[in-house]
Amino acid sequence: MVEVKVDKDRREKFPLYFDGETVAGKIQIRVKDGKKLEHNGIRVEFVGNIELFYDRGNHYEFSSLQQDLAVPGELRASTTLDFEFKNVEKMYESYHGINVKLRYFIRVTILRRLADVVKERDIWVYSYVMPTESANSSIKMEVGIEDCLHIEFEYNRSKYHLKDVIVGKIYFLLVRIKIKHMELSIIRRETTGAAPNQYNESETITKFEIMDGAPVRGETIPIRLFLGGFELTPTFREVNKKFSTRYYLNLVLVDEEHRRYFKQQEITIFRRRVDDGLEPEEDEVDS
Repeated sequence: MVEVKVDKDRREKFPLYFDGETVAGKIQIRVKDGKKLEHNGIRVEFVGNIELFYDRGNHYEFSSLQQDLAVPGELRASTTLDFEFKNVEKMYESYHGINVKLRYFIRVTILRRLADVVKERDIWVYSYVMPTESANSSIKMEVGIEDCLHIEFEYNRSKYHLKDVIVGKIYFLLVRIKIKHMELSIIRRETTGAAPNQYNESETITKFEIMDGAPVRGETIPIRLFLGGFELTPTFREVNKKFSTRYYLNLVLVDEEHRRYFKQQEITIFRRRVDDGLEPEEDEVDS
């Protein structure tokens, strides 16, 4: 089981599965004593879909498997039915975002003459997709205002796993304006849909002050940010051509007149098997 934040103030537990893993279970159908349940068949489905909240009428299924568990007939007593979907492909990670939800669930349908009885139960899927780009070089960038301010900042890598530590430095090469404070934040940007009906939502995951007071020329400020304590997901790019979720490091300087200067840099976040207690794959060993 895994506990997941599904809403701003709500968490839920789900059975956890991985790509290629068999999904199996039992379905209990309860019939009241002395009653009978007539049906036109009982079926179970494994479904993976994407729900866009601004497009509530449409659910985009990218995975669908079905099994018939019972032929038409009647049930005169409570019964338990077994189901098994072997080695199911689960190509994407589960995700609950601001404008989009990627779900995997088991749906049981008792077919009836007037109205079907339908029950769904969600599962959660982790995906271990390593970044495709081989290089993981450091990030070096500059922030500058001509003849007033010149800052260089450096982060140790451009790709980080979910339990990683971001290490960096900020160098003040020229300071002729009065800096009040400086802060670093992690921003998650969710993009859904396609142009012209594209929606962007940004969410600040964490924000902390790395300097309070005026820096001097030649000063260096170290950065050390532990990712393990935050509610992060891997970076998702063009999932089923429906949505993307990207992460950015946002460096902000505020002067005494409350003007803000900022520089933003995208980073890639990925999930490792070893962090979830699984055997690491070859490409994880040195990450």
